Amino acid sequence: MKKAVILINKISAKPLPDEQDVLEQAEAVEKAMQLCGYSSQRAYFDLNMKITWEFLTKLKPDVVFNLVETVSGRGELIHLAPTLLECLEIPFTGSASLPLYISSHKVLAKSRFIELGLPTPCWYYGESITDKMQEGNYIIKPVWEDGSSGITDNSVFYLDESSIDRLQVVRKNRKLFLEEYIQGREFNIAVIGGKNEPLVLPPAEIRFTDYPPGKPHILNYASKWDEGSFEYRNSVRHFDFTGEDASLIEKLKKISLSCWKGFDLGGYARFDFRVNQNNEPFLLEVNANPCLSPDAGFIAAAGKTGLDYKAVVERILADAFARNVII
Repeated sequence: MKKAVILINKISAKPLPDEQDVLEQAEAVEKAMQLCGYSSQRAYFDLNMKITWEFLTKLKPDVVFNLVETVSGRGELIHLAPTLLECLEIPFTGSASLPLYISSHKVLAKSRFIELGLPTPCWYYGESITDKMQEGNYIIKPVWEDGSSGITDNSVFYLDESSIDRLQVVRKNRKLFLEEYIQGREFNIAVIGGKNEPLVLPPAEIRFTDYPPGKPHILNYASKWDEGSFEYRNSVRHFDFTGEDASLIEKLKKISLSCWKGFDLGGYARFDFRVNQNNEPFLLEVNANPCLSPDAGFIAAAGKTGLDYKAVVERILADAFARNVII
């Protein structure tokens, strides 16, 4: 039987729901890998990488399923896990260290979107933020964090003279940036690798139902993690579309696949879009290690193509070996 290690971030003493989610992912992956003919063990990854190095060197697994989302609670260190695995020359799932680093840094990722000719909202970061910015709707975002961490309704604001002070706060905080807020529809496109070509999964639209006037149509932290909140109950994922959306959906798929190839991603990824009132899509960000919990959007999209959880894991493993993600 082949040996595998499921690598996850070390859990803090008082974990929030988004941190605990990695344990659900690990449990689901373990069960699927057993069905795929693997024996697996979990290993925790933190800044004491020597422990992980020694464990992997001794065990000599055939593959590592990398589920590390943060390192010591810091999203900006997510690339350290694949870096270690590359040094050990062990095949692993997901993207290599460089594309994972670039895609996780939202400002670097947006710069790469421009290089690839992909549409993305205007943004301002650090010294590019000035008091002479155009009036309009903006959203304050964290540079590194995923899972809508730090995003609230107050993150969206209209920039005029009365809100100039917000510019100075963001300008001085290198962990934040400003992005043009696109009012309109929100879409997620998931892509999964495999032995051959990547597969673009059916698109999902997040529909904001019964939102009161003035409330931003965004996925904030509550909508993803607080099951008792209004946002969680009323931000609903849909896979049903009319023929009027056919052209738009093809654009979203084409952009996602271009981004996958342009970033040299591997394993699986999710691409988040906003579509304005003129039906123009804007790529917001790419998540190179989206959630693989059984109830996550990625797994729901895979199910629409007939891929059950075992089949998803099989494709991700096949991608790891096909790419032989070693630098």
